[in-house]
Amino acid sequence: MMLKLLTGHTQDLGGFSVRRLLPHQAQRAVGPWVFFDHMGPAQFTPGEGINVRPHPHINLATVTYLFAGEILHRDSLGSLQAIRPGDLNLMIAGRGIVHSERETAATKQQTRELHGLQLWLALPEASEEVEPEFIHYPSASLPALTLQGVPVRVLIGTAYGVSSPVKTLSPTLYAEADLKAGQRLVLPEGVPELGIYIASGQLQLGEQNLHTYTLAVLDSPYQGELIAQSDSRIALMGGEPLGKRYMWWNFVSSRKERIEEAKLEWKNQSFPLVPGDEQEFIPLPAS
Repeated sequence: MMLKLLTGHTQDLGGFSVRRLLPHQAQRAVGPWVFFDHMGPAQFTPGEGINVRPHPHINLATVTYLFAGEILHRDSLGSLQAIRPGDLNLMIAGRGIVHSERETAATKQQTRELHGLQLWLALPEASEEVEPEFIHYPSASLPALTLQGVPVRVLIGTAYGVSSPVKTLSPTLYAEADLKAGQRLVLPEGVPELGIYIASGQLQLGEQNLHTYTLAVLDSPYQGELIAQSDSRIALMGGEPLGKRYMWWNFVSSRKERIEEAKLEWKNQSFPLVPGDEQEFIPLPAS
């Protein structure tokens, strides 16, 4: 077993910053997961907040999961969905989708917190150009269980004897757990490549200490357990690696030429518009 410890870098998204763990120079992906942002925890005063203008994606799926706060999702399929803590939102970009992430006018008038994770999945080559799709999974639809006193939710895939209803296009795992100091959690079995992200707290895995904001990556299935040194919140993510993927801006693909096509499509504004959010967009970056 090889254990790799990754620490993120701070990325400014305009109005707030995120901690970006993937892609990392030492690890481009964990299983099918090619992008991992930890948003917040951030405090917003009235008038400030999330304001991500319409932008495109291809050949990937996005997963948004909040611990606190609310984001208003709109996309070019006509979806309009408030994302709230405990819900999971899956957006399969496939051949191309455009979306924005903002807040309602009422929410903007309040002092509030935002805290959550946003991840991107590569799609299998045969599924990269599927029809785009957005699926909202309410919190109550996602399986929850308790293992040795530890609350666990299996958000995507199968672990600990339960399976999530969330649609997958390749073997994928995404789960979360909240451990009190001294509690233990056995790692899920049979995951080809597994990442353990410490959103808060500190844990021990074997002889290795895992600190807050660290992504620990196991490159093969490992029969071990985590021991919480303090109250901790973790995310478990991984699955079957899908091979090399190219990434540029919001585009991910197994083919470089497909990314070049998408650049031209966005530059020429030939992607579909987002109903209800047609006036603004994020321009194609210069490089």
